[in-house]
Amino acid sequence: MRSHLLNGLTAEHYRRSVTEGVERVAAKLATTERPFTGVTVDALAPRVDRVDLDRPLGDTAAVLDELEEVYLRDAVYFHHPRYLAHLNCPVVIPAVLGEAVLSAVNSSLDTWDQSAGGTLIERRLIDWTADRIGLGPAADGVFTSGGTQSNLQALLLAREEAKAEATDRLRILASEVSHFSVRKSAKLLGLGEDSVVPVPVGRDKRMQTVALARELERCRAEGLVPMAVVATAGTTDFGSIDPLPGIAELCGRYGVWMHVDAAYGCGLLVSPTRRDLLDGIERADSVTVDFHKSFFQPVSSSAVLVRDAVTLRHATYHAEYLNPRRMTRERIPNQVDKSLQTTRRFDALKLWLTLRTMGAEGVGALFDEVCALAREGWRMLAADPRYDVVVEPSLSTLVFRYIPAAVTDPAEIDRANLYARKALFASGDAVVAGTKAGGRHYLKFTLLNPETTTDDIAAVLDLIAGHAEQYLGESLDRAS
Repeated sequence: MRSHLLNGLTAEHYRRSVTEGVERVAAKLATTERPFTGVTVDALAPRVDRVDLDRPLGDTAAVLDELEEVYLRDAVYFHHPRYLAHLNCPVVIPAVLGEAVLSAVNSSLDTWDQSAGGTLIERRLIDWTADRIGLGPAADGVFTSGGTQSNLQALLLAREEAKAEATDRLRILASEVSHFSVRKSAKLLGLGEDSVVPVPVGRDKRMQTVALARELERCRAEGLVPMAVVATAGTTDFGSIDPLPGIAELCGRYGVWMHVDAAYGCGLLVSPTRRDLLDGIERADSVTVDFHKSFFQPVSSSAVLVRDAVTLRHATYHAEYLNPRRMTRERIPNQVDKSLQTTRRFDALKLWLTLRTMGAEGVGALFDEVCALAREGWRMLAADPRYDVVVEPSLSTLVFRYIPAAVTDPAEIDRANLYARKALFASGDAVVAGTKAGGRHYLKFTLLNPETTTDDIAAVLDLIAGHAEQYLGESLDRAS
């Protein structure tokens, strides 16, 4: 069994095995005609259940043949131009190369004596990102597993900086369309159910600063402690960007920690034409960025940034076997001193190789393409009598729903849209997401693939309309 350990003696075995796997995936990418096969849970689960994990196949080719049956054939392929559902991007090749390198070397980014150059590369990328944001010379941060962890850590720091004796008086103010991880973080931090105060949004799905000011004043009057305001730069459902300058002004006036969840909108940091949409982000106390959304990186690649590196002390614990206090005095850079995680992948390498190969503006140009595509899609939807579109996009998300020509009960329209999404997924011809707006069911395009065209959008809209019309026709037949 030692022949399977990766080391100097097995380097050739490693090369052959990885090459076989890469060739299988490359062939799959080259021949995939739909984003999904439409396989059902009931059809796929027995195949997986039949695998006897106690009887190894022993041969790479046989293992890959089996993997084709249980995974590769029926995977959801984000690289396909008609995958339009969630915040999953196609990935750039330099980042995939980075994934191969980091998994083979297997550095752990918790301590210097496990990562060395990896530590310095991550720190350099944190400095680069903080500079792009404009946080100033005292800024710092660390890579995380994703936006949920980044938001959790930012709110942990905010809670500790609030210095409140009674946590039941702490409040987090966030827009009513902010990410669910804000509420999840509040629960994990031991705050009450009512600790997250939803701030109303306007028709553009952006936080209303007038409403925020009113809530901050109410907290002051009731003896509550606003520990943080969470502004969103790219909401998951609508891609909307809260008015960051106005929110920063209010946070400064009331002395409240300002966190910007830019998990989605961080691609604007490298945009050649749209960077101004993030004006005001430089005034934040903490920022979440997800490179695996709008920087076209494989999952996971995320970070949390802070204006003042000193605040990261709230996540610091010292263990004698790992990062004793004396290492700080000796100026040994242990990233675990800043992180909620201990063992941690070298995910920064993917971004490093991407920037060194494509350049920041190369990445930004790709994000600009999908933002421009979303505007074209919005124009198409606005001009199409079959659809109601919610809001003009700031980034690359479109929320809309099919509306039949004949007047129909709104609940029936809801069911038609739900059916259309489900039927489209079952067909495998395209994948779209869904959400609610104004209490009604809507469909959602999240456009993150520069290879997607307006022709793809038009074709998917026709497919959706066809499925919805089929449902409504069958519904009328059942009612008659």
